Amino acid sequence: MSLGSRTKDPADIRNYAIDWSAWLTSQGSDTISTSSWTGGGLTIVSNSKTSTTATAKVSGGTAGASYIVSNTIVTATGTQTRKVSFQLDVDTQ
Repeated sequence: MSLGSRTKDPADIRNYAIDWSAWLTSQGSDTISTSSWTGGGLTIVSNSKTSTTATAKVSGGTAGASYIVSNTIVTATGTQTRKVSFQLDVDTQ
């Protein structure tokens, strides 16, 4: 599933969050057990999660380039794994 695109400056170190609460509720009020991120060439500085939201702090990138950032979660019941991605465009300034 794609979440569209977002933009950052090459010097930015920013948090990007995905709120999974609506999807988790549709799955019987499950929660996030684990969350992992990939940055496709960007640096994932750190990541964290709550029971419904996954967050990654992202840095790097080449001006004018586009990257695919993905978040994969596993639910607490262990029965669901879900991945979403968004395109992160780096400003040319």
